Amino acid sequence: MTTSSDTATLLEDAADRIADISRADLQIMLRRAALRLRNAGTVSMEDDVEEALRDLAGELSMTRNDTIRFIVREWMEKNTYLPVHDLDEDGQVDGNA
Repeated sequence: MTTSSDTATLLEDAADRIADISRADLQIMLRRAALRLRNAGTVSMEDDVEEALRDLAGELSMTRNDTIRFIVREWMEKNTYLPVHDLDEDGQVDGNA
């Protein structure tokens, strides 16, 4: 996996030697940069974490980003960084209490 700093280093190197860079290599670098900019809000993880996230997102029928939000919220509630949502006594619990 290419990190943001790796992509930035490649682009800086290409800018320093623009006459020596092939058109195809430059296109690849620019497309990678565009993709990174487009997905700037996305958190990148190591490959093993990405795989676990994909598996969990599939199990929960959620998107990757929704799964990350869910995990962070749960962790913050369990570690008292956020208030825990109490169940309403009159509300439905779907068999869970």
